[in-house]
Amino acid sequence: MTKLKIYQSTGENELFVEQTLEQLTPIALDETVTTVNLDENQTFQEMDGFGASFTDSSAYLINQVLDNEQKKEVMSKLFDSQDGIGLSVLRNPMGASDYARSIYSYDDMPAQETDTELTRFSIAHDEADIIPLLQQALELNPEIKLMASPWSAPGWMKTSGSMIAGELKQEYYQAYADYFVRYIQAFEKHGLPTYAVTPQNEPLFEPKHYPSMLMLPEAQRDFIKNYLKPSFVKHNINTKILCYDHNWDRPDYPLTVLDYAKDEVDGVAWHWYGGNASAQSEVLKAFADKEVHFTEGSGGEWIPPFEQAFSNVMRTGIDILRNHSKSFVLWNMALDEKNGPTVPGFGKSTCRGVVTVNQETKELTYTLDYYALAHFSKFIRPKAVRIDASTNQEVIRSVAFKNTDHSIAVVLFNDSEKDENVTVSLQGKEDLSFRLASKSALSILIK
Repeated sequence: MTKLKIYQSTGENELFVEQTLEQLTPIALDETVTTVNLDENQTFQEMDGFGASFTDSSAYLINQVLDNEQKKEVMSKLFDSQDGIGLSVLRNPMGASDYARSIYSYDDMPAQETDTELTRFSIAHDEADIIPLLQQALELNPEIKLMASPWSAPGWMKTSGSMIAGELKQEYYQAYADYFVRYIQAFEKHGLPTYAVTPQNEPLFEPKHYPSMLMLPEAQRDFIKNYLKPSFVKHNINTKILCYDHNWDRPDYPLTVLDYAKDEVDGVAWHWYGGNASAQSEVLKAFADKEVHFTEGSGGEWIPPFEQAFSNVMRTGIDILRNHSKSFVLWNMALDEKNGPTVPGFGKSTCRGVVTVNQETKELTYTLDYYALAHFSKFIRPKAVRIDASTNQEVIRSVAFKNTDHSIAVVLFNDSEKDENVTVSLQGKEDLSFRLASKSALSILIK
């Protein structure tokens, strides 16, 4: 007997609601049916999971603004696989990002001074909010994998002399590689192993209003091959190195890095702010043994709420997974009622967090991103393997995985402007038929 668990989202007030098959709308007999065929024999990538980032801002809001009961609730709802949605990938900014209350690195020096031996290196800043939350998350879900990405090297290593803009000076490549080693070792001492790093967040973007660092592909490939990887080997560090960490519209960047540093790079990290998810597959085709990771995508006020915004996360999430990504990571875990805090001088923020923590009222709310992530993370568990899901109608977007317990997780999204008849067909199991409302999402666990 097939056992089913089903969650459905049909609108802003009906998000991730548990249903039985009988409660779903039956198909309309006078209309065509879109069949989603699942094939367990055709397999693709193994999942690491889904998540977001404990930026300085997010960690502060959850750890300091919420009371203990709220904090316990939100951590459980984020990371517990039974009582919550079981998030399992966390990307940590190494130092300040745009979403921090101040601009800081782990080795700040007065103007004109340097610290090539890193004698002043310290992660004390992260010990206040970020590290305690990472430890709690790992307790709730031991399968969590931690990634780390810097927005900038310490200012004294750069041409700008500041954490804002500029490039890494050639003479500090080794010091910067050592900086990564020290970070990984320091977090390890707190029981927090670093699964993967990227050398630079968005290396082709050089904003002047928050920490950033230009790192052209030629610089990145030299840094990885001749400094970062040899330093990891020297210190017996097994942390993966992912290159690029930027938008889909420049696949030439990771291709350039991989051409030169193929053996030193484990995979490619991608963002969604430009181009198409097919770039992930394009690069994988050229370097078939490299991992694909999606490390940042933020929702925000540039997409109208609710329908378009929710649709965007569902549609793009399915695309990301169908293009071989092992992870799907949104941006800020929490932001406040003003979409902050942001670094001084940032200006107006338009980003949306996975949860909202109102600093004035102390109210905690779960945003559409939380429920969109839930559609994936609740049933697609770490080490699940993607199986083929094919359909004759593009408007019904689908992705399917087989979990380690042999259950099958299917995520569907109706991208049509009208309701559609859908049948899910899995060999050896009875077909599941129902009507899917326009712009609605449905997740099914088949046991």
